[in-house]
Amino acid sequence: TESSDEEFQISFVCHRPEGLEILEEQTKFSKRELQFLYRAFKNECPSGVVDEDVFKLIYSQFFPQGDSSNYAHFLFEAFDTNKNGCLSFQEFVAGLSLILRGSMYDRLNWAFNFYDHDKDGFITKEEMLNIMKAVYEMMGKYVSPPIQDDIPREHVERFFQKMDRNRDGVVTVEEFIESCQKVNLYHSLLLSECKTN
Repeated sequence: TESSDEEFQISFVCHRPEGLEILEEQTKFSKRELQFLYRAFKNECPSGVVDEDVFKLIYSQFFPQGDSSNYAHFLFEAFDTNKNGCLSFQEFVAGLSLILRGSMYDRLNWAFNFYDHDKDGFITKEEMLNIMKAVYEMMGKYVSPPIQDDIPREHVERFFQKMDRNRDGVVTVEEFIESCQKVNLYHSLLLSECKTN
């Protein structure tokens, strides 16, 4: 396995000049985890980068009953931080680290930016509705009970009732984070109450 580790590092340096050590510092993954992720990434994307069409194809394998292309589009754009239309291993692993290992604030901030599609600092109902429709498309038409067409819009309305504190029709990052933290705190209190009873 020592030779395979050396091969990985040589291959890694060829594709990412920053090197494995710098990625270790930038992310919350260990060397072993990065090696595993890189091998999986290279297996799916031998060139070391993935474009949106390939990303959609890979993502569709996880949701064979539905159409995941719209959701994968939004996800690809969230990961493609330099907006060059290609996803490098570094971008992929940085996003993954934030989502899986980031602080609560990091994850909520990432989620806000995911919904704020035009990056103007506000989530509009239209932006939220686009994401919600994509989620329901991904779930598929054959879920039971069947999903009605107006369900995504109802979810968005409920979301805005809880999060749009000043009722100005948009949700700011402060409103988003504060509301999510309150919901999290509420769920934590409920769980602790259930454990004591």
